[in-house]
Amino acid sequence: MKNTILTFWIVFCVLMLSAQNTTNINSKLLQEIWSAKWVSHPDITGDETGVYLFKKVLSFKTIPEDYVINISADNRYVLYINGKVVTRGPARCDLNRWLFDTVDIAPYLKVGENHIAAKVWNMAQLKPVAQMSLKTGLIIQGNTEQEQEINTNTTWRVVIDEAYSFYKIMDLRRFYASGPGEKFNADLHPWYWKISDNEISWKKVKEGNNGMPMNYYNITGKTDKRLLCPRSIPMMEKKKQDFAEVRRMEGVKNAKDLIAGSKPVKIPANKTAVILLDQGHLTNAYPQLKFSKGRNSTIKITYAESLFIPKDGKPTFDKGNRNDVEGKVMWGNYDIIEVDGGDDRFFEPLWWRSFRYVELKITTGEEPLILEGFSSEFTGYPFKLKSSFESEDSRMSAIFDVAWRTQRLCAGEIFFDCPYYEQLQYTGDTRIQGLNTAYASGDTRLWKDAIQDYYDSRLPFGLTQSRYPSSTQQIIAPFSLVWITMVNDYMMHCEDVQFIEKMVPAILDILNWYDARVADNGMLGKLESWLFVDWVDAWKTGYPPLTKEKKYSAVIGMQYVYTIHKAMEIFDAYGMTGLKNKWALKAKVTQNSILKHCWDEDKQLLADTPEKNTFSQHANVLAILSNTFEVAQEKELMQRVFNNKEIAQTSFYFDFYKIAALKKVGLGNMYISTLDTLSGLLDKGLTTFPEKADPTRSDCHAWSASPLYYYLALVCGIEPAAPGFNSVRIEPHLGDLNWVKGSMPHKLGEIKVNLKKTKSKKIIGTIFLPEGLTGTYIQNGKQIILKSGENQMNE
Repeated sequence: MKNTILTFWIVFCVLMLSAQNTTNINSKLLQEIWSAKWVSHPDITGDETGVYLFKKVLSFKTIPEDYVINISADNRYVLYINGKVVTRGPARCDLNRWLFDTVDIAPYLKVGENHIAAKVWNMAQLKPVAQMSLKTGLIIQGNTEQEQEINTNTTWRVVIDEAYSFYKIMDLRRFYASGPGEKFNADLHPWYWKISDNEISWKKVKEGNNGMPMNYYNITGKTDKRLLCPRSIPMMEKKKQDFAEVRRMEGVKNAKDLIAGSKPVKIPANKTAVILLDQGHLTNAYPQLKFSKGRNSTIKITYAESLFIPKDGKPTFDKGNRNDVEGKVMWGNYDIIEVDGGDDRFFEPLWWRSFRYVELKITTGEEPLILEGFSSEFTGYPFKLKSSFESEDSRMSAIFDVAWRTQRLCAGEIFFDCPYYEQLQYTGDTRIQGLNTAYASGDTRLWKDAIQDYYDSRLPFGLTQSRYPSSTQQIIAPFSLVWITMVNDYMMHCEDVQFIEKMVPAILDILNWYDARVADNGMLGKLESWLFVDWVDAWKTGYPPLTKEKKYSAVIGMQYVYTIHKAMEIFDAYGMTGLKNKWALKAKVTQNSILKHCWDEDKQLLADTPEKNTFSQHANVLAILSNTFEVAQEKELMQRVFNNKEIAQTSFYFDFYKIAALKKVGLGNMYISTLDTLSGLLDKGLTTFPEKADPTRSDCHAWSASPLYYYLALVCGIEPAAPGFNSVRIEPHLGDLNWVKGSMPHKLGEIKVNLKKTKSKKIIGTIFLPEGLTGTYIQNGKQIILKSGENQMNE
């Protein structure tokens, strides 16, 4: 058994290495204890806040052709070689799969002395919720004997950087989990530490445990509390970017020069100046400010997605048109710089910020402050857009572009629900993001990593955590169901049999948890945890209606049935016929019970509970997706549900399921009409799609970016017809459009469609499939076999 587990993890880790554009890791480092040790500062316990500067100087007579190192830290690090940034990491993870980065630093080395420097920080109790931690530490392990000199041990030195302190962001009046603000006292920072050791009181590092890979056990089976695993995704993209314009300035005349970089901006002594900058669109980036002189000045940098409309001098949650700044106020997280008066100073926060608007509020002391430049460095998962969509409706193209930006800003080392407020990877959001990114980019590595994260998050009673990685546990039981449907999605789009089969026991644990809570009447009884399903105004905290006894939700019950059907497809794909048949019977019991107790004959709708006093689109949509009704009945029901504005409506998030139900019943052509709401958001100046309709907390939520998926999967009609996308099914739904052109990446190449309507409303055109891929084209119930290459659809 141990050998089986060991073999799986070696294969898993080695396969993941293809994500890194580096030399392969020495396989011994995945099986044997490392010679390098975790190191820290000798005067700390490791659980306090702090920033630590680690240093070692290596000398080379000749520059090696390659010099590969493996590096990680807790919480995080920035690695510098001879003053230049090499990499940042590690990718967010948990203690049982603590990721390390593999980097060839040879291009940064020179003949003679080389300063190897790492800035490491621990935000302790103030850290982002998505940041997990054991205690402060750095580890660097040379990949082979050639690089052993760089290994972290007592030959390394360290000093505390007293310039940094952290504070909790307190005044946003909304849930905020993205980490603290930073206060940087420039007078306390050793400015030349990366390239010089002068005037620095270095201390010898304190050694901790040797690095231990996740599949290593000592002779008595003991492991470390922090198990090392190779990074499973590529390094983040980085790109310099400038602000679009200055929107306001007070106390300074030439603020535009700050972003143009044409000449310095001088803030006179004993003055206050305010500069409001506009990026032009939302972004995630490391702000970078260059400045000189101005001793005892203070610079406060505040970041916001939008400005806010005030009332009685205080900001409200009303943002209005996001392009407008007149009469609005800044309200957001912030960093503070205390200026030391030196030359050529540079500030960049340890962690990136999400913003469209940035405000600099400057108070100078007895000396003028010189601002020499302010820009930022974009950061994010390096997705490349490899899909395309065109039609005669320019509005659809604009929506596609905004959806792509939304998705990009919600993807870094993990998928984010939102980049500004939380930066947490929630299952409900991730299911949609996995499909978005697979269709738009063809890159499914972050999707796979997310599925693994949730698998790793499982608790002893069987459920996955609602968000992971996360330093605080949260359970949303319906999100465990969503995880199962996500595994099904991944199975259909990616050929990864060993990985998916590994998920089956966890799938069964979740289904068994629900099965144990099926009441005598066949419906789900009382369920523990936060029962979030959707943000509906009439639903308190996202809970669907329950009976007075807090039981019998038709919404969650039908979600359970829908999920069983998705699990059955997995069981069927891998020959697990017994499991498929067992759960088919269980699904039928709950489905029939919900229909018996919750169907309202007068309203011809499924009620939310047996009390039949509330109704929602959600319950009926999930019932349709669960094959609860006959074909003719479900189409009529969907039309009633779609047009009934008196029942609880789906939000941007749950629209994903409503659209799936439209497609299922043959009403996919109605999808185009649902885009009016998103189009209206563009008219309000949003450059990304929000969490929900105004008033919204977050202006960027990727669960609202599903047009990336539906333009190609529904309008163009491109979907997998077999697991692994080994065949394709194309059934277009042009709605009111006269023509569409679309393309998407596939593992064998590119799938392209070029379709138009004739005067008789017949769809004709061409479909191109890459070599090795075949499938079926469907129009008006008629099926046409598709071959590899070009297919003419003119019959």
